[in-house]
This record gives sequence, structure tokens and C-alpha cells, in this order.
Amino acid sequence: MTDSVRTVWRKWLDACAGTDGSEILEFAVSLPLLIVIAIGVTDFGAAFNLKYKLHNAVGAGARFASNQTTSDLTNPTPTSTKAIHDVIHNYLSTAKINDCGLSTAVPTKSGLTWTYTATTNCPGNGTLVLVVDRGDTFSTTGASPVSLEATRVTLTYPFQWRFHRVIKLVAPTSNYAGITQLTTVAVMPNLN
Repeated sequence: MTDSVRTVWRKWLDACAGTDGSEILEFAVSLPLLIVIAIGVTDFGAAFNLKYKLHNAVGAGARFASNQTTSDLTNPTPTSTKAIHDVIHNYLSTAKINDCGLSTAVPTKSGLTWTYTATTNCPGNGTLVLVVDRGDTFSTTGASPVSLEATRVTLTYPFQWRFHRVIKLVAPTSNYAGITQLTTVAVMPNLN
């Protein structure tokens, strides 16, 4: 070792010999853990916030659907189902949520169920899926149960965690998914 390297090394060891050095060392050891905890807390907060907004979007779509006519459901692309799609798309846009191209998604039909799949610029290359089931049924409870026809709106949205990038500070070999599909459902009886 050269004299200049020894001098720097000696100064660093002298600095660490006092309590100031130990505090710096403790901080350096605990900092990655604090970062992981802080990012984890903010990620969970963001996920709950997004889930809340998605729940409100499908609720608005289901409420709107309950007042839509069911007489056009025999059409390949009924205007009532397109209107429900538009209500949800507009809610996502107003809430500043990336709609992954839902506005231009073309539905696939199976019975009285229309499924919109969107993947354009979705978080983490995920997929947004909107399912509008206009023929959902359920029975009431009581002495004389009644079968009601309802609309079930299901929205599945990819949530991208930031946590998977910082967990490697603590556990370098960890393998964390990074994307979670958040799903929310709303059901309302058809009034028309």
C-alpha cells in the first residue's frame, strides 16, 4: 500500500473508532431496510387507493347498467353495453387511471356477457379486462324467493409494485412478481 492509501485508511478507521463512526455504520446497515419498508408502505397505499377507484368505477358502471334497457341485448353490439363500457372508461379517465386502451377495445360476446380486453401501455405489460354480464341472476331470500336478473360488472387491472426493485437491497437473490391483478366486482338488478 502506498502512504496516501494508508493515510486515508487510517483516517477512516480513526473516524469509525469513535461513536460518530458507529452511528454512521449503523445508519448504513439500517438504511436499505428503511427504504424497503418505506417503499412497501407507499406501494400498499397506492394499491388500496387504486382498488378503491376501480371499485367506484365498476359501481358507477353497474348503477348505470341497472337503468339500461335489456331489449337491445339480442344485437351483436348493443348500445346499452357500449354505454356501460363508456361510463367505466370515463370514470377511469377522470380518476387519472391508465385505461390500457379500453376506449378502443372491441368486445367478445358469449351469451349475455361482453368481455373487453385492453393491453395498450398497461402497467408492467399487464392486461385490463372488463366483463359486463347483463344476464347475471340471483335469488332473494325469504319465505317466497324471487329470481332477479342483474348486471355484473367485473374489472381486472394490473398493479405494478415498485417493491420488487428495492427488495433486492436486503435480499439480492429474491424473486418478487412485481405485478398483481386487482379485481373488483359490482352487481345491480336490472330495473328495465
